[in-house]
Amino acid sequence: MSARPSSLSSHAGALFRIGLPLVGASVANFLIHMTDTLMLGWYSVTALAAATIATNVWFVLFIMGAGFGIAVAPVVSSAAARGDAVRARRFTRMAMWLTLAYAALAVIPLWFSEPLLLAMGQPPEVAEAAQGYLRIAAFGLFGALFATAIRGFLGALELTGVQLWITVAGVGLNAGINYCLIFGNLGAPELGIVGAAIASVILEIAMAVAAAVYAARKAPQFELFVRFWKPDWEALGQAFRLGFPIGLTALAESGMFSGSAIMMGWIGEVELAAHGIAMQLTALLFMFHVGMSQAATVRAGGAVGRGSAIDLKRTAITAQAISVLFGFVVVAILLIWPAELVGLFVDPEDPLKPQIVAFGVPLLAIAALFQFADGGQATAMGLLRGVQDMRVPMVIACLSYWLVGLGSAWLLAFPLGLGPEGLWFGLTLGLTAAVIGLALRFWLRSIRLVIPPGTVATDIAPA
Repeated sequence: MSARPSSLSSHAGALFRIGLPLVGASVANFLIHMTDTLMLGWYSVTALAAATIATNVWFVLFIMGAGFGIAVAPVVSSAAARGDAVRARRFTRMAMWLTLAYAALAVIPLWFSEPLLLAMGQPPEVAEAAQGYLRIAAFGLFGALFATAIRGFLGALELTGVQLWITVAGVGLNAGINYCLIFGNLGAPELGIVGAAIASVILEIAMAVAAAVYAARKAPQFELFVRFWKPDWEALGQAFRLGFPIGLTALAESGMFSGSAIMMGWIGEVELAAHGIAMQLTALLFMFHVGMSQAATVRAGGAVGRGSAIDLKRTAITAQAISVLFGFVVVAILLIWPAELVGLFVDPEDPLKPQIVAFGVPLLAIAALFQFADGGQATAMGLLRGVQDMRVPMVIACLSYWLVGLGSAWLLAFPLGLGPEGLWFGLTLGLTAAVIGLALRFWLRSIRLVIPPGTVATDIAPA
């Protein structure tokens, strides 16, 4: 018999308890990358340009492989709710295997990245420096991707506070190593962009080890690393079937925003600068939705494990209400102080500052418009992951982000002549299509499931 359903207020409390540390961890991770950008910008323009293009290439490969680790949270939360430690262990181990195998394959294109960067039109000195960075940073994928599986496991057990503290410590560690290796301070060699790559590898491995040690000590009953080398082909197949669509979905979303940056570059340098600033601001604010959507995944997975359709519904209502309320906060921030926010990113003495601010302000107004859609699609995707419904949402996301989003962005910006604002209206249409499609998928299908306790993951949500 299922446990008595919880009230909406208790669901809200649980979501905040799980989600706020994840929000903080996401913000801290964002600050790690911002620190790299700032320090390399202080070192040299070439190093900054090379690192910018290199980290984008690295992130594309990372986000694809991260799907295997992200798939851990819904499966483990469901298994833990049923008291099935064996199921949780089997799936998590094989997800770890997949992250490591994927990282090994991803090293190859990163090692030989210079020809690709030259084909993309990058200057030879930038392409050469970027490949030098990627040949080292590639090995950070092992730690970064392995850590996604550990974080998914810890999140499923509602052990999210440690993730915040590990990431906050990572901000300081990254800044310290960068300070030494980029600039040659405190007796270290001056390595420039190579030093930044070394710092990234050290950081990713250190954070993964810290999370793994914590998981082993905090949840010894799962025996995650006992006979870790033993294969489990059934669980491996399930982890691949769940994780691969998640990776493709994340790639589709990030690809829409990367594609928008390329198209904005066709319009002009000042417009691209304004676009980059607006994207930085919206990405920082979006970290709230990232953390809370992960919490929604955990809570939905637990409801599935308990076989409680009522708890699943209440989790969904509460998560979506939190997303909408935070959307109002973001809208107020973006509409009250747009010029001041854009101006923070531009040197006051820069003669182009008035133009950048002039282009940036209307973009932030449009960003305010799509806050509800952006938060809504993140929440809906988190809920769908919680019920392990991956494949159809992947199709919805790809069509929404690429066909509707990028397609309408190009149409509005160029043939219809709306320029930067048209491009951002196109992004808004893509996000709106995603939230409508994903929300309908969840409410018309997933919420109607009656899930008996003991149901295996592959029977929960056939796509």
